[in-house]
Formats: sequence, structure tokens, C-alpha cells
Amino acid sequence: MLRDLWDGLPVLVQDMAVLVALLAPLVILGTLLLRGFAPWSLVRAVLWRFRWANAMFVALIAISVGMGIGLIAQERGLRQGTAAAADKFDLIVSAPGSEMTMMLATVFLQPSDAPLLDGETYNLVATHPDVALAAPLAFGDSYGDAPVIGTTEDFARHLSDNRIAGRVWRTPFEAIAGAAAPVSIGQVFPSAHGSGDEAEDSAHAAYAFTVVGTLPRTGTPWDRAILVPVEAVWEVHGLANGHAPEAGGQLGPPFDAECFPGTPSIIVRAEALWANYALRSEFTRANETMSFFPGTVLANLYRVMGDVRQVMSIMSLVTQVLVAASVLLGLFILTRLFRRQVAMLRALGAPRRFILSVVWSYAASLLLAGTALGVVLGIAATAAISAVLTRRTDILVNAVLGWGEVHLAAAFLAVTSVLSVLPALAILRQPVVDGLRA
Repeated sequence: MLRDLWDGLPVLVQDMAVLVALLAPLVILGTLLLRGFAPWSLVRAVLWRFRWANAMFVALIAISVGMGIGLIAQERGLRQGTAAAADKFDLIVSAPGSEMTMMLATVFLQPSDAPLLDGETYNLVATHPDVALAAPLAFGDSYGDAPVIGTTEDFARHLSDNRIAGRVWRTPFEAIAGAAAPVSIGQVFPSAHGSGDEAEDSAHAAYAFTVVGTLPRTGTPWDRAILVPVEAVWEVHGLANGHAPEAGGQLGPPFDAECFPGTPSIIVRAEALWANYALRSEFTRANETMSFFPGTVLANLYRVMGDVRQVMSIMSLVTQVLVAASVLLGLFILTRLFRRQVAMLRALGAPRRFILSVVWSYAASLLLAGTALGVVLGIAATAAISAVLTRRTDILVNAVLGWGEVHLAAAFLAVTSVLSVLPALAILRQPVVDGLRA
């Protein structure tokens, strides 16, 4: 009954309820200790008297909390970024092999050697009645650190949601640049054979491309790519251009099977969702073709990442436990700094609960300040790491702190605040005379 009631609540209400439950022990303990007392003037005096030691203590707590929640948030942001990168790739058809390798090569543009599909296979896919888009890809060339990808106009429009600035290509040696590509409209550039340190700049020196359009930013590795007609990539490598000689400079499908040099992968999209599943089943043939959903491959990867997340969560929990132990040890040390003042209060007849409330309020203030600052540091660290990952991977990583991280910080604050009663009790057990002599 209660489970059904809980499941029926909005997610936001559930998250807020969990937060309230985590902080409830802290509120209850504070109410019991502070009831009828006003120790704040003494607490402020202690905080100011030992301000440098207190500041160092708060900084250590903040760094610990910020690192713990930042790492967990970053994993979630990376997962969301990779999922968004594969959004435009409904179905990939390639030669049999590793789905992971082909997914990385096609979606994330990681260089790899892959067998080619012939023209008959491409036409079989492209002419299927349920196929709305069948775009061949041609990898292997580059300009600087930007991959030069041969494809079709239909795929360029699909990738950009038909929002191409400038225009699409009209001749084989015109190009459309990604938003982060190192070229702009009107620029002429040669392509190099290969990529990275192994690129051969002189291999295609006789050919040059002119940029006539740019793609909008997609937050994927394709932002760094330069798209050209697939016919051009075939021609610069001395191959047929996919069309019979009498085609007269045709660009894009249909392709002549006899003149089709081959493609490592075909991007397939169907108008109906159910048709994609039927196409995957039909185009998965032993020793001929392999078809897969990039989302499914990523789901398997996420399963591994889920295990990594569990390990990271355990590591974060262990770290928080160690920090909590260090916090308690630090509080024991800090309370010794003002045990003479506590002894004077006891000698003057101050109630034990009042002294307990002063020491606990002091400790809780440090913990609250450290945890709050840790959340701020976690937000800043998450944004900074996301920016670095986006630059390094070309995947838009937009990690932000969620309720899970807030709950983790709240749990740390509640547990350490409750345990901070122990240093307060320890200082009360010391003889008054010893405290006055300190």
C-alpha cells in the first residue's frame, strides 16, 4: 500500500522527500540540544578566534564533498552525451565484424580498418521499400585534425535537420564543413590520405575542395568533420565514382553496382519505427552483412559503465566514510583548542546541555559550511571537466548536479553532524581542573 502511494508521487516530490528524510536526524538533534538555549554568540566567538584552523577544516570538507559528487555527475553527463551523439544513426549496415568497432568508426569517427560492402549489397538496402534513407560513407582522408567523410546530400541534410548554412554541393569537389571544422565557406583545401601522424599530405595534392556550406553544431564528433560527395573520395583514390560513364557527373543515388567501389557502412533510416527492427533482421545475414542499432551497442556499453558507476559510488562512499572519520578526529583536535573556555563555563555553573549545544553548534557550523562549499565546488568542477571532455572527445558533455548528488551531500552532512556529538561528549568528560590548567 505504502509502496503504491510512493510510486504514485511525482519524481520531484520523491526527491524532496528523500532529502527531508536525510536531513531529519540533523534537525531533530539540533532541536533537542538547542531547545531553550541561545549559544550563537559563543559559537561566533570560537569560530572567529580560531578562524584559520576553521577555514582549513572547511576547505578539506569542501574538497572531499566536491570531488565525490562531481565524479558521479560526470559519468551521467558522459552517458547522456554519447546517447545524443548516436541520435541521428537509427540503423547501421556493415560487413560482419565487431559492432563496437563499427559504431565507434561510424558514429564517433574513430579511425579503423573495415571491410567494404559492394554495390549489389548497397542497392539491395537502398531499394528496399521500407528504407527512407540509405547513405554510404567513405572514410580514410583528413584535413589537419578534421576527418573528410564522403557521403550523400540526403545524409548531410538528415544530420543537420536540413539547416545547412550556405548551400549543398553541386560538383564533386565541393564540401560542407562541420561547425567545429578548421575551414569556412569559400576556403579551398586539399585532403590528405589517412589521419593523424600517418596522414600523407601529398597523396591527393592534385585535388582540392571548396567549402560551400556549413552544418549547425550538433554536439557530436561530426562537428569536426568535413563532408564531401562520396564520389569525390572514390575518385581521388583512383576508383570508379559509383556511376556509369554515361551518367554525366551525377552525384548521389542511385549508384551503379558495377561502378560502386564499396563502403564500410551504410546509414539506414526508415519512416516507421517498427520498420527499423524489420530491416535489422533482414539485413543481418551470416558472412554477408551485419546490421545493428548504435543505441543497443551503447546500452551494452552503459551496462559496463553502470558497473563502473557502482564502483565509483562505492569508492565515493568509502572516501566519505574516511573523510567522516577524519572530520571526527579533526573535531576532537579542534575542541581541545578551547577546552579552557569550556572548563570556565562549567566552573561558572553552565548546564551540561548548554555546553554540549555550544560545542555541537560549532562543529555543525563547520560541517554545514564545508558541505555547502563542496556543492559549489562540485558544480564548478563538473562544468570545467565537462568542457575539457567536450574539447577532447567532440561530444557535447553537459553534466550537472542532480538529486542523487544532493542526496549524497545531505547524507554526509547528516551523518557527520550526528557523530559530532561525540567530541562534545568527550570534552564534558574531562575534569574541570585539568581544563582550567590547560
